[in-house]
Amino acid sequence: MSSTEQSVTVIGLGPMGQAMAAAFLDRGYAVTLWNRTASRADALTARGAVLAPSVEDALTANEVVILSLTDYAAVYDVLEPAATALSGRVLVNLSSDTPERARTAARWAAGRGAVQLTGGVTVPPSGIGQPSSATFYSGPREVFDEHRPVLEVVTGRTEYRGEDPGLAALFYQIGMVMFWTSMLSYWQAIALAHANGLTAADILPHATDTANSLPAFYAFYAERIDAGRHLGDVDRLAMGTASAEHVLHTNADAGVDTTLPAAVVELFRRGMDAGHAGDSFSALVESMKKAEA
Repeated sequence: MSSTEQSVTVIGLGPMGQAMAAAFLDRGYAVTLWNRTASRADALTARGAVLAPSVEDALTANEVVILSLTDYAAVYDVLEPAATALSGRVLVNLSSDTPERARTAARWAAGRGAVQLTGGVTVPPSGIGQPSSATFYSGPREVFDEHRPVLEVVTGRTEYRGEDPGLAALFYQIGMVMFWTSMLSYWQAIALAHANGLTAADILPHATDTANSLPAFYAFYAERIDAGRHLGDVDRLAMGTASAEHVLHTNADAGVDTTLPAAVVELFRRGMDAGHAGDSFSALVESMKKAEA
């Protein structure tokens, strides 16, 4: 193990891994690298990072090992052949996957003498190393606290979510649920605009204003939903259904793909069929929840 106090290993040199390794170099860390395609390390080794000849060498070089791989299947694929070198390592697993797979991976690591801190990075590669960027972490609190200075190199804000190794992955996936759906709605809006002779630039101010209005809606409905109150005093599902159908018909009339607006209408109609016509459209949350046993 390296005797350098500020030292770290980074395994996986896609755009995120490269950004992380660069951030550690910027902060004066001794950085050991491993990647299946060795040439991805060239720019980093030119700055002083060391490319390990094997995964075993990368693991034994440092106590803290940053994993930035496609998913947990890739983690096993890379680490299993080098499992004897895992003992004593802290695996900061920043690979994206499901909460349950994060829990399974934590047990797998523990069975080989390692500890996993699950991480969920909330920014793209350009946000790595930025003080305002954030990453969720979960796993053993004492391990998080001990290695927090290392974690703060990745993103300045490190948000600890609890001992359950799946919680960081859960918070990450909650963000992804909102991100992908929101971006698809923006693509839908652009497709509709193009069909009517407008450009993405033409609708950008309006799209931005709409997006900026959402936090107020989130805050308003959160308290009501947690209290199970879906009063139709501010909005009613019947009105929302009519609006959603207008959106669907507008897209259909324009000849653009209607997969997304049709799915929205289906959810609204399901709520209507369940008897919520006079309730707030927040009642749709109830039909989306996990069924009680």
